[in-house]
Amino acid sequence: MRHPGVLAAAADELRAAIAPERVSLDPDRLLPYGHDESELGDYPPELLVHALSAEDVRRVFAVARKHRLPVVPSSARSGKTGGILAVQGGIGLSLERMDRILEISVADSTARVQPGVVLARFQAEVEKVGLFYPPDPNSLDTCMLGGNIAENSGGPRCVKYGVTRDYVLGLEVVLPTGEILRTGRRTIKGVAGYDVTGLLVGSEGTLAVVTEITVKLLPRPRHVSTALVVFRDLEDAARAVARVLAAGVLPRCLELIDDVCVQACARAAPFHFPADAGAALLVETDGNDEEQVFAEIVRVAELVQGDATGEVIVAQNEAQRRDIWETRKFLSVNLKALHPYKLSEDIVVPRSRIPEMVRRAREIGKAHRLLVATYGHAGDGNLHCNVLYDRPDEKPRVDAAVGDILRAAVDMGGTITGEHGVGLAKRDFLEYEQGKELVALQRRLKAAFDPEGILNPGKIFPERS
Repeated sequence: MRHPGVLAAAADELRAAIAPERVSLDPDRLLPYGHDESELGDYPPELLVHALSAEDVRRVFAVARKHRLPVVPSSARSGKTGGILAVQGGIGLSLERMDRILEISVADSTARVQPGVVLARFQAEVEKVGLFYPPDPNSLDTCMLGGNIAENSGGPRCVKYGVTRDYVLGLEVVLPTGEILRTGRRTIKGVAGYDVTGLLVGSEGTLAVVTEITVKLLPRPRHVSTALVVFRDLEDAARAVARVLAAGVLPRCLELIDDVCVQACARAAPFHFPADAGAALLVETDGNDEEQVFAEIVRVAELVQGDATGEVIVAQNEAQRRDIWETRKFLSVNLKALHPYKLSEDIVVPRSRIPEMVRRAREIGKAHRLLVATYGHAGDGNLHCNVLYDRPDEKPRVDAAVGDILRAAVDMGGTITGEHGVGLAKRDFLEYEQGKELVALQRRLKAAFDPEGILNPGKIFPERS
């Protein structure tokens, strides 16, 4: 337990250096900053600071170094792996009020934003001027760009457009040592020096605090076509995925839903799912030529028709597109109608091993007397395995099942996370995937950026024995 005098002194210094109204020791104000969407528990910071600038962040680090206090950055707190939990207490550093879109340049196809900008708002502003920012995690209505940078977020459109790292050109960051640096560039191309920007994207708030982001933008596709396909079983759906990709069609989205998920979403979906439906695919194509976009979705329908159950449902208008996406977007919520609790893990396996991985996840669930539902981005092998359960006292069995699922993914040539990050939830499995030597190298990189170990401690790396 930290001595109250240390916290009081730190709070006084921060109030003098920043602003009294943006510094708090009030437990009621601290509590919301102690949890995210991971369901790993409540770990509130001991002191909360709302930053408005890189200079504010630098001052926080100065006080933190003086008093040996951890600093845990956060924005929307919508993460899935406990990345913002203050497991060692210290200062919670909120960036949510740094919420300005600083510039959208049509001429350069770039934008500069602060980390507290909500992703959906940013995408809407960009599209108003005919541009497009593709990364689209399911939480886009609430998540913020700073968290997207920290986790290297993805989403359904990754199969065609890639993840957050593919769009970040440069960053303004504050190191735990107090240095304010600009990494990367504003130009679309540039290869000078080490790719420090790429290293920081996905570092989960353990190397530096991001205070400004420069991203590249694409021309906005003018037309989108969406379809829903139902199959008898997962093998049929997987064959359809392979056939579509092998035919040279690169959909904007290619989402897989297993039989448990079909049952869950069918209760609220505006579509009639056959009683024997064992899987479904949500497919979307886009582009600037309306006829070509529709021709691609027709081509997809032709490729999958032989394995499909019934007709391929192609949205005829924007309302029907929204209906199809509602089926997918609220799947996580609908699964809780089957069982009140769930723990979702995002793994990635080679596309050819998707059916095997889904079967293996189901078998692991049965071995632990639990139900596992799987959905995800079939186009890039990113699966969300949801372990469903009824009571909090079942959590030890759930954790054991999740561990087996993560190890199974690695054994199939995959990875323990495709977009949610490692954080606190998966740190004990990093060495299983990457080996002790590579993890040791990453620890040395962490020490180079954060020699005193005060920035977001306890995340990514397994605890030392």
